[in-house]
Amino acid sequence: MTKALSLAAAPSAPAAAPPVPLSRRAKAAIIVQFILNEGTDVPLSSLPDALQAQLTQQLGSMRYVDRATLNAVVLEFADELESVGLSFPGDMAGALYALDGKISPQTAQRLRKEAGVRQIGDPWQRLAALDLETLERLIQSESTEVAAVMISKLDVAKAAGLLGRLPGAKARRITYAVSMTGGVTPDAVERIGLSLASQIDAEPARAFAGKPVDRVGAILNYSRANIREDVLTGLEETDRDFAEAVRRAIFTFPNIPDRLNPTDVPKISRDVDAAVISTAIAAATSEEDQRAVDFLTDNMSKRMAAALREEAAERGTVKAKVGEEAMNAIVTAIRNLVASGEITLLSAGDEEDDAG
Repeated sequence: MTKALSLAAAPSAPAAAPPVPLSRRAKAAIIVQFILNEGTDVPLSSLPDALQAQLTQQLGSMRYVDRATLNAVVLEFADELESVGLSFPGDMAGALYALDGKISPQTAQRLRKEAGVRQIGDPWQRLAALDLETLERLIQSESTEVAAVMISKLDVAKAAGLLGRLPGAKARRITYAVSMTGGVTPDAVERIGLSLASQIDAEPARAFAGKPVDRVGAILNYSRANIREDVLTGLEETDRDFAEAVRRAIFTFPNIPDRLNPTDVPKISRDVDAAVISTAIAAATSEEDQRAVDFLTDNMSKRMAAALREEAAERGTVKAKVGEEAMNAIVTAIRNLVASGEITLLSAGDEEDDAG
């Protein structure tokens, strides 16, 4: 664009003033058409709808301008650009967008509510980024027709996951309704997206991102076994349902056979030092820990498994604290692989579901 402006702004002879006075709207149309002719993209969609319409109408009403007029308009435009020292968003929506992540979510939500503005951007992109639990809550409160549009706008994997969380009858009704969405207009889809996104915006900000069950489970994951059991026992006396949910959220060394895919074991042995694994093997005295050890060694190369077991035998008795640290190191490596998206843990109920 800069090159194009410089070429147009350097005529062989001094440019004369435009023979006919031009409005700023006409000058804007000239600049836009000039930039488009140079093959440069112009993000006009960021302008308010009214300005987009006015600019389009102006472009449609013009036929041509002579080179002197073009040079004069481009020179004026270049001078205005050079004189600008700093530009600002121009409205509250733009300011909130510019400060996204720089100010607290609570302040941003309050200002957005007071100003009556929504978040900038495609509402469907925001909805697609939500977790399945939030999407399920949204779709449960909507009509079948709106739910069908929502499912159609999500990527296939997320749509399938969302349908899998719904009751069978509701999932079938929504799936059938998708076949009836052929006549839905883009405007209707946008209005539905804005309505759904406004529901998310209206939710009060939360101090903690994770659910209480997940937070307690994450803490107990890294606690000593005796402390973990003591806390869970106390929780069961106070709130049995919450304690059971926390147990399902916990992932410790004995949970490895039930939660880890056998094909992912080589990735664990790759990321964890062999001495740590052999220490965990030597420390596995309980039936649960031994089951986890057998699962790991059965799903790695026979040569590596034999070497690790031989090294564990040479270590002899391992202190409980040292052994627990080694097991926690393996669990931490697994959680890091999950966080990076390299592996996925099975849900706590998968094995039970398969058995049923």
